[in-house]
Amino acid sequence: MYNIIQRRKIWLTLSSLLVGLSIVALILWQLNFGIDFTGGSLLEIKFLSERPTVSEVQDKLADLSLESLTVQPVGTDSMILRFQDISEEKHQEILKRLGRREASQEVIQSTENENVNIDENIELSIDSEEYEIVDFETEPITEDAPISNIEELRFDSVGPSIGQELKRKSIYAIITVLIAIVLYIAWAFRKVSKPVASWKFGLTAVITLFHDVMIVLGVFAILGRFLDMEINTAFVAAILTVLGYSVNDTIVVFDRIRENLPRSEEDFEGTVNISVNQTLRRSINTSLTTLLVLLSIFFFGGSTIRDFVLALSIGVFVGTYSSIFLASPVLVVWERMKSRNL
Repeated sequence: MYNIIQRRKIWLTLSSLLVGLSIVALILWQLNFGIDFTGGSLLEIKFLSERPTVSEVQDKLADLSLESLTVQPVGTDSMILRFQDISEEKHQEILKRLGRREASQEVIQSTENENVNIDENIELSIDSEEYEIVDFETEPITEDAPISNIEELRFDSVGPSIGQELKRKSIYAIITVLIAIVLYIAWAFRKVSKPVASWKFGLTAVITLFHDVMIVLGVFAILGRFLDMEINTAFVAAILTVLGYSVNDTIVVFDRIRENLPRSEEDFEGTVNISVNQTLRRSINTSLTTLLVLLSIFFFGGSTIRDFVLALSIGVFVGTYSSIFLASPVLVVWERMKSRNL
């Protein structure tokens, strides 16, 4: 049997350090909110031929007055453009300009090749004393060259008022879930009054959930700063899923503690340690199978759900750790504080 609770100072120190670093990251860099929350437009395109440079794209769109334009290369042949909310007419104009660039180059290249053939034919005619000059007609390069070298992968447009409303509702949703969890756990453990009151089980679960959410937010603040990863509504759904998964794992441990309290000959610390060890294998096995599925989706799934799956993976890992190494030690700390007051 592992002495998990007896080494609680190690786990509490590690958790405090991780939460502290997450708070520092959030203060320094904040979260990189996407257009779901800030409002604006996002256009992702794939170039079927050679991808232009960022400066070339900016020059092509310079006179369209796109506010807050940012161009981000993705992979080897795609780009993501972000700018303020635009009309459908301007959206189509952007596609025309980006598609026309490569089309014009192809026509120019084709014209250059034809000119070479003209010169060769003229020289051959002169050498053979045949002075008949053939008129080669080439297709003129026009501004309406067909868009055949780009593929639009996605286009999202959200107004600023809708973005602010989504942000507000997301915060309300998370707060409502936390309050509901406290009330439910306090009711479920209402018959447990010694040595720790039932409401302390609920409060401990919320402390654990706060720990999980803060670490996920801190990681995404770092990823947003260095990898330009954005926060969108899918991320909020991932956070709510993490809350549900983590509290489920925590309640399994709490329920085993409640079952062992009446019949255990150990003190509260020993009973909690026994209960954690009894549920340890179950918690780890469940989390590993979940992580295997999530990692498979992350590496082999589409790019549109990759951020969502990444947030879930981090949350499941941290939630498993907290349900074993944080929630139960916090209960023991509650009990020790009560004993000292007595």
